[in-house]
Amino acid sequence: MTPAKIATYFHVHLVSDSTGETLNAMARAVCARFTDTLPIEHIYALVRSGRQMERALEEIAEAPGIVMHTIAEPELRTALEEGCRRLEMPCIAPLDPVMASMSRYLGIAVSARVGAQHALDSDYFDRMEALNYAIGHDDGAGGPDLAQADVVLVGVSRTSKTPTCIYLAHRGVRAANIPLVPHMPAPPQLLELKNTLIVGLIASPDRLAQIRRNRLLSLKEDRAPDYADIDAIRQEIIHARRLFERHGWPVIDVTRRSVEETAAAIINLLHGGRAQVELLT
Repeated sequence: MTPAKIATYFHVHLVSDSTGETLNAMARAVCARFTDTLPIEHIYALVRSGRQMERALEEIAEAPGIVMHTIAEPELRTALEEGCRRLEMPCIAPLDPVMASMSRYLGIAVSARVGAQHALDSDYFDRMEALNYAIGHDDGAGGPDLAQADVVLVGVSRTSKTPTCIYLAHRGVRAANIPLVPHMPAPPQLLELKNTLIVGLIASPDRLAQIRRNRLLSLKEDRAPDYADIDAIRQEIIHARRLFERHGWPVIDVTRRSVEETAAAIINLLHGGRAQVELLT
């Protein structure tokens, strides 16, 4: 019998002069590529003064590891890099190669403006409106203006409709979702939509049964006995597939997809990528 491997823990210090979201997502994506390792994240967001940088370096010294940063201000950047050099720690600016290549291609100098991607521009307000729309049209609510949606997600219970809508909203997509209830017809306002993308979400009966059982246990709910019954769930999936096929709606199987992957597939459909529908199920 092969002995179980012990995961290697290591410290990752993420220093940003903005919210740190970009850096955090990048670090997690990179760390995920290394098996049997568990990063311990230390996040220093909105570092915009010398004193804040000093405090960050003090904490970095107490937990040696890898330092990643998106500091744009030259003096603060120099302070961080020199501090890491003294501590003999790697100091990585992961966006530098991308920005340098783009700068050379465009022939334009890189802006040093902090948090430029978070400016309160029209895209920001579009995202906020999309988020409000998703919340107001969750689980079949807000039917009268359903036609205002960019996409409507349809599926049986626990097929990640709500989190996918919220994720899409953060990308500026107005998404509503409608649950398919056993022994109930699809809402008429859904079938009346003419120019709105409708996407069916399904998952394997085994996976749905597991998720539903866990939900019942965590919430101590007492729903109908068929809610987590594998045979009843199989019938729900069959009826859902028939509905989707009858109306020609694209279908995405979310069994082994993250919310981000499902959302990416939907955005592809919104941009005309219907040729890839057969790859989604």
